[in-house]
Parts: sequence; C-alpha cells; structure tokens
Amino acid sequence: MFALRNAIKSDKSLLPLLCNLKRGAAAKAAAKTAAASNGKIVAVIGAVVDVQFDDDLPPILNALEVENRAPRLVLEVAQHLGENTVRTIAMDGTEGLVRGQKVLDTGYPIRIPVGAETLGRIINVIGEPIDERGPIPTNKTAPIHAEAPEFVDMSVEQEILVTGIKVVDLLAPYAKGGKIGL
Repeated sequence: MFALRNAIKSDKSLLPLLCNLKRGAAAKAAAKTAAASNGKIVAVIGAVVDVQFDDDLPPILNALEVENRAPRLVLEVAQHLGENTVRTIAMDGTEGLVRGQKVLDTGYPIRIPVGAETLGRIINVIGEPIDERGPIPTNKTAPIHAEAPEFVDMSVEQEILVTGIKVVDLLAPYAKGGKIGL
C-alpha cells in the first residue's frame, strides 16, 4: 500500500488510470450480476431448495424465481455449496417443485416497495400486497437486507405505542420498536 501511494505521488498520470480500472471492474461485476442466468432444481428438502447453474453462481442474498409456477415462488440464495450449486430458502411453499425445474436468477436481491404509499398496507416478504387493497402505487423499492443505520441517525427516545385498546394501553403499555404479540 505504501509503495502504491509513493508511485501515485511520483506519477500523476497513474491515478486516473487506476480510477478507470476500478470503474471498469465495478461495471463488469454489475453487468455480470445483472445478467440473468438459468439454473435447475436438484433437491427440495422442505423450504430448502438446492439449485445448480451452468454458468456463474448468483451472489448470496440474490433472488431466484422458479419459472412457470403459479403462485410466484421466489428463492433467496443462502449458501454456495460448490459444483455450481447454491442452497436457497423458499419464500413460500415448495409443494409441487420437482428436480429439473428451471430457475431464473433475477440479478438482484429481494426488494419490497417503500415510501408513504406503503403505510397501513400489509405486504409479504417478496413485496406483494396481501391486504386485498390492490397494488401499491410506488416505484421506490429497497432490498429486504440492508445495513443498520449509523448510531447518530437512530432515535434513542423511548416512546409508548398507542394500540387503541384502552385496557392494553393502561395496564400493559408497549414500547415502540419492541416485539409484541396481541
């Protein structure tokens, strides 16, 4: 690293060259990830589905979609097993899946709609509305796996969640952000 810094200081034309190389490598990686590749199911064990690919393996946490299946079945890559095989977790039931069935790599992780339009709506893990109120009118989406916010961005104030149930709010108030089961 020290030698690289000295080389950059002595030859100013090296820095733009390195930046272009880095951009080119990033673009190739993005194009490779975005390019959809096909695979086939080789094993189904409950919600765990093993998928074998002919080409490059999709990255961990990428979404795969089983072709010609109704309702839509999305698989999330959890592990690379070797021999061009990935282990995935099904986001819905796996009834009816058979070995050899085709699977398509979407090239990106599972994404769900976000924004003001989603407030008060009920969606499943793959972002489809399940509250029978029609589609969610938003183009903004976010991956279901994201980095935690910085500590300075978090709210550290304790607030009480108002449930609207007088007995619960009076006798057993719940803190916002916690887990509850009513």
